Amino acid sequence: MNNFNFHNPTRLIFGKGQIDQLKQEIPKYGSRVLLLYGGGSVKRSGLFDHVIQNLESIDAFVIEMGGVEPNPRLSTVHKGVEICKKEQIDLILAVGGGSVLDCAKAIAAGAKYDGDAWDFFTRKAVAQDALPLGTVLTIAATGSEMNGNSVVTNWDTKEKLGWGSALVYPKFSILDPVYTMTLPKNQTIYGMVDMMAHVFEHYFHHEANTPLQDGFCEALLRTVIETAPKLLEDLESYEHRSTILYCGTMALNGVLNMGYNGDWASHNIEHAVSAVYDIPHGGGLAILFPNWMKHVLDGNEGRFKQMAVNVFGVQPEGKTDREVAIEGIDALRAFWNSIEAPSRLADYDIDDSQLDTMADKAVMFGEFGNFKRLNHKDVLAIYRASL
Repeated sequence: MNNFNFHNPTRLIFGKGQIDQLKQEIPKYGSRVLLLYGGGSVKRSGLFDHVIQNLESIDAFVIEMGGVEPNPRLSTVHKGVEICKKEQIDLILAVGGGSVLDCAKAIAAGAKYDGDAWDFFTRKAVAQDALPLGTVLTIAATGSEMNGNSVVTNWDTKEKLGWGSALVYPKFSILDPVYTMTLPKNQTIYGMVDMMAHVFEHYFHHEANTPLQDGFCEALLRTVIETAPKLLEDLESYEHRSTILYCGTMALNGVLNMGYNGDWASHNIEHAVSAVYDIPHGGGLAILFPNWMKHVLDGNEGRFKQMAVNVFGVQPEGKTDREVAIEGIDALRAFWNSIEAPSRLADYDIDDSQLDTMADKAVMFGEFGNFKRLNHKDVLAIYRASL
């Protein structure tokens, strides 16, 4: 493995009833709060009332901003930045799923920047400061509650780009599985696909001597595979919701990939699709990831064989490494099919008319992917295999 320096500054507050920790955490950063959230689910679940009660108990000055989109828009970021600057906000409190948290991170950095926050995403500028951020999570998926990553869509240019900074790690994140119990089945499925995809992005690398990191990844994947069907049978199970919630956080908080860099090509390929068609991120990953696996298989059979054996229990006896590897990839597709994740772009009525446009967006910064470098031709091939 490579040398590494690991630090995660987020205070993770996990479990039932932990929402009341807001009274201890928020005053550390000030009293003027931008309360950011998405749709009406936070109000229907009762979470919004609990948050407001805690804020009122400490006499916080609160500006509400709802309506953050599932693929958060740059226009929404701009609105939040304007509020923060005008109202002299001390802390952003993001209540919701990964999209709300990603939006909050862009707002937090944009509020301390004189230019357009989009400059961070297009690599024209590096954030130098950010407002503090706290989160209350409602969806197990992106891991945004314990990392510095953000993905935002510029709907005017049809670009969906990722950005990250140590400055926007949440100061604290409250994870109460109770507040994920009302999550609909389809969003629960997308979340589980997304967290598995994060683990796969870590797992496919070429560094030597990473047995513990590989074991962490494999154990997390097996846990999701074992828990997913149980959760989908009982969406209000505290036990299964808490397991999946914890898996989502651990999949992308930096613990799994100490000492090496993962691939991250499949996320880039999916971002280009959802930038054009605005589909759910987890749904796009379910379609594309197995096709990426088959596209990059040549010369990498050993790594895929390891996944097949250690994650999906494929028996290797009497088979070539390639046969075992393909069986493992097919097992992944079968599992995602079994939990009703989409498998073709046609499931979202996507045809071949925009493939070149999407491929152009995927390679806008040049070739990408750490496990195997991909170019425009490679991306087109993966899209065509996914139709």
